[in-house]
Amino acid sequence: MNKMILKQEREELYSCYKKMLDTGLTNGTSGNVSLINRKEQLLVISPTGVSFDKLKLEKISIVDFDGNLIDGLMPSSELKMHQILYKNRNDINAIIHGHTVFSTTISCLREDLPAIDYMIAVAGGNSVKCAEYATYGTQELAENVLKAMVGRKAALLANHGIIVGAGDIHNAFNIIEQIEYVAELYVRARSIGDPVILSDNEMEKMVNLFKNYGQIK
Repeated sequence: MNKMILKQEREELYSCYKKMLDTGLTNGTSGNVSLINRKEQLLVISPTGVSFDKLKLEKISIVDFDGNLIDGLMPSSELKMHQILYKNRNDINAIIHGHTVFSTTISCLREDLPAIDYMIAVAGGNSVKCAEYATYGTQELAENVLKAMVGRKAALLANHGIIVGAGDIHNAFNIIEQIEYVAELYVRARSIGDPVILSDNEMEKMVNLFKNYGQIK
């Protein structure tokens, strides 16, 4: 029997996907997760169109930096979006893309998520920018996401969802969970009034404080 390549990364992806389902951050076959092994120059990503109850470790996709399939099933249709971040952001080694309810709600307005709560600092800025709309799976969408994430670890995707990146999968999950929480606060607050947004000066302090806050080592 051949040894499974990147078994640890596949297990981390599988656990993250399950946690997303358990916490309501995704459903069905929506969203995707990936990790990169820069030493082996390989990318581990959830396969396209496979529900979690059908997902097995050996089915998880392994591709090289150019997107060529090495092992597993065909990779997510959003592969380009993951590739462009890994190629341009050395601080990102894990990515989660989700169709979360509240972040996606805001993305349908094509607005940025502002600093209604200081926890938005986990994404590295005073807002989460909304990437311009483009058809899913396209190079255009990938480039729009890269632009929206400059200096940040998260972006909304217009009429689509949210994407986050971090140094590892554990911190990527923490970011998407916290940003979805802030997005829910924002949607609920706007439904009853005009929420007060924290100042840029305050958020600059928060971003500096959050550089080491809650980081899983």
